[in-house]
Amino acid sequence: MEEGQYSEIEELSRKKGCCRHWTRTVLLGLLTAALWAGLLILLLLWHKDTTQNLKQLEERAARNVSQVSKYFERYQGDQMAQKSQATEISQSLEELRAEQQRMNSRDSELHQNLNGLEADLSSFKSQELNERHTASDLLGRLWQEVRKLQTELQVSRGFVCNTCPENWVSFQQKCYYFGKGTKQWVHARYACEDVEGQLVSIHSQEEQDFLIKHASRTGSWIGLRNLDLKGEFIWMDGTPVDYSNWAPEEPTNRNQGEDCVMMRGSGDWNDIYCDRKLGAWVCDRLATCVPPAREGSAEPPEPGPDSEPGQDDRLPIPSALLHP
Repeated sequence: MEEGQYSEIEELSRKKGCCRHWTRTVLLGLLTAALWAGLLILLLLWHKDTTQNLKQLEERAARNVSQVSKYFERYQGDQMAQKSQATEISQSLEELRAEQQRMNSRDSELHQNLNGLEADLSSFKSQELNERHTASDLLGRLWQEVRKLQTELQVSRGFVCNTCPENWVSFQQKCYYFGKGTKQWVHARYACEDVEGQLVSIHSQEEQDFLIKHASRTGSWIGLRNLDLKGEFIWMDGTPVDYSNWAPEEPTNRNQGEDCVMMRGSGDWNDIYCDRKLGAWVCDRLATCVPPAREGSAEPPEPGPDSEPGQDDRLPIPSALLHP
């Protein structure tokens, strides 16, 4: 009896162990299934999220691509417009360059015409001035000849031609003025013209000796000058060069431009530059002629309004001759 009970108890224990084992197995399977179900759910959720993210990325990429395409199309349009503008600007630049070349050519042509007109005007003025000077010099020389002839005529009639203005010195029917002051040759010439004379011309040794006695010891301007390239010196009053007193080896004109002549203190002549300044100059003019003294009169009569033509003071020099 006890053995049967014991066997029943063992059998019951085995059944209980089998039930427990099966229960554990079922629970483990359920737990595994639940885990797989949860993992599946997680995978599905992750897949869903990933799919949504991918869709969003695709949509964003599509939008970006669309914007990029629009930007690219706009860039291409702008680039084409810029190319078109660059082409227009290049054409305009070429037109401006061509116009500038035409303007430069026209400007050069105008400058050439203007220079030609200025040269013609300068040549015309120079020619007119030369003609005026030539005519004035010729008229002045003729006037000098008339005065000389008048003096000779008066001398032949017994007139005494030795009357000079104040501060002038008389010698052989001429009057001499010995000016002092620093002047160039041309200013000395004008100074002589201001006192109705001209720079002295020397025609004899006697006249030269007279000038040596009265002229400055430092040197004086005289009326001899070279007016051309041939080196030929002439007297400015038009009288011939029939006498000279050049210093040894003069004239030299070493440097081209020594065209004016000075008289040294020794009386020797020397050609120097006309713009050099000397401290003295010598002017001359014809002396005034007065009629001879009448019988019973100690002094010759003063020339008056009733004097015969040619017996009064010398003929006046026209102002045009003094300052041409």
